[in-house]
Amino acid sequence: MDLQDLRNAVTVVSFLVFMGIIAWTWARQRKAGFDEAANLPFLDNDGETK
Repeated sequence: MDLQDLRNAVTVVSFLVFMGIIAWTWARQRKAGFDEAANLPFLDNDGETK
């Protein structure tokens, strides 16, 4: 195994991790949590939106 094989392996693993992150962010069961997180800047200290 030479340096080029290692570089190819790192590239493939990085691509698979990237695709996993994309799949995780676009998963439908995560939508409610992401919507809640998106509204955090607009919450008062009491937890109600302005």
